[in-house]
Amino acid sequence: MRSARLASRQRPAVVLVAHGSRDPRAAASTEALARAVRRARPEWTVRASYLDHDGPRPLDVLASLPETRAVLVPLLLTAAYHGRVDLPAVIREAATLPVRVTAAEVLGPASPLLLSAVCRRLPVAGLDAVVLAAAGTRDDAARQTVADAAAALGRRLGLPSAACYASGPGPRAGEAVQRLRDAGARRVGVAAYFLAPGLLYDTAAAAAREAGAVAVAEPLGVGPELVRLVAARVEAVLGGAAALIAAA
Repeated sequence: MRSARLASRQRPAVVLVAHGSRDPRAAASTEALARAVRRARPEWTVRASYLDHDGPRPLDVLASLPETRAVLVPLLLTAAYHGRVDLPAVIREAATLPVRVTAAEVLGPASPLLLSAVCRRLPVAGLDAVVLAAAGTRDDAARQTVADAAAALGRRLGLPSAACYASGPGPRAGEAVQRLRDAGARRVGVAAYFLAPGLLYDTAAAAAREAGAVAVAEPLGVGPELVRLVAARVEAVLGGAAALIAAA
């Protein structure tokens, strides 16, 4: 029994931290991603948590863990408010727990794995332009990373590209599609820079179709690229900790 408790304490915990949504499809997508990471990396204890709307909250999950090392993985595509403010707050509050907590980097911006996941969801045959649709943010730097991701997507596909946002400043999906059509594109596709479905994704998708988009990709959901990307974020943290221990 004692050895089992010791093994549990030595087993790294991975806590996926999603934004949360009133739409139950979002939580279902997050739980599915947690299960996929758990299958891929059975040596980790993998849990899902939510900053808003859904439960459990990250701190509740951390408090339920045995004394161990925990890595928070923000299921965020930009380092906006939630990544800069909410996650550090969770780590500060977790200081009273017998768990060593470190936050991994957010999943974006445009890593090759993330771009591959975006492309896999988008039917690219016959397209002559592409829009990357994102949730949006008032953080200028975070919004610029979406624009950079849209440019990287365009280079990868060899197509004119643009970014759009479902909230905050910046063009909406319908505007971005229309601008590309006005520039001569006739078959504009919209790629999804959304991890899970919800109101903002639905709003962007509907506006894009109304403006004449011929294809609108589904949210990224669960796919091999995202599982590998989450694992890479965790390994970067755990590997850094191992290097510090070895150097001590």
